[in-house]
Amino acid sequence: MKPAYSINVNGRLLAMERPLVMGIANVTPDSFYDASRVAGDALVAHCRKMLEEGADIIDIGACSTRPSGEFVCEKEELSRMHAALELLNREFPDAVLSVDTFRASVARECVKEHAVSIVNDVSGYDWDAEMLDAVAELNVPYVLTHTKGVAGDEPSYSDFFPEVLEALSRKLWQLRQRGVKDVIVDPGFGFGKSLQQNYQLMSLLDEFSILDAPLLVGVSRKSMITKVLGVSPDEALNGTTVLNTIALMKGADILRVHDVRAAVEAVKLVAAVGDI
Repeated sequence: MKPAYSINVNGRLLAMERPLVMGIANVTPDSFYDASRVAGDALVAHCRKMLEEGADIIDIGACSTRPSGEFVCEKEELSRMHAALELLNREFPDAVLSVDTFRASVARECVKEHAVSIVNDVSGYDWDAEMLDAVAELNVPYVLTHTKGVAGDEPSYSDFFPEVLEALSRKLWQLRQRGVKDVIVDPGFGFGKSLQQNYQLMSLLDEFSILDAPLLVGVSRKSMITKVLGVSPDEALNGTTVLNTIALMKGADILRVHDVRAAVEAVKLVAAVGDI
């Protein structure tokens, strides 16, 4: 039987007796999905809606990592984060907040100044040499994502799935050696992987249980859906729900999504099947 994991968020346990839903809020002008781009009053309204629909975590991004995009500078990312988190701390003081950043300086400031609970790093601490030190110092849950190369790359692999599993296992060991107690594993759908490799990851998702860590899946409206179905991100909710359902049945503990209500419903229905 799969263990029920929990993580420590600002001194309280967030249990995964059922899979959790992480809602996405991007305070950027260039994220690949238009509806996720929000700021100011629109950010507050967007996050309120996600929380009312059942989001367990709100994940704030201020630097787009979409393929072929350009990273904003550190100063701009911090400015966007500070503005967003000040609003959310005031409006939703009890919300569990995560920051989607690959920069150690951004992670440090967000955790120390805004009581952010989770650092979600799509680079697996490869894009900033200081990130591993920062995560060990901050002692907050860390989302360890598998990626290879930089955003937009499709690097080659000698033996794809074993390489992904080995890389995550090695980095998980390094984090635990540094005293990071709560590590969430993200296979990194869309990061340094071809379309076929993304679906291979999904088909073998239950193999990640060997790592003995909570598993986060983020496929929401991504190109692995739009390319197969021939639709735009705006039209990819149904495809997202299908893949999220498969992920849940293969052991996902957290779904990172743009559409919270649909994900919460998927969690409830998959749980109902499991209860029979």
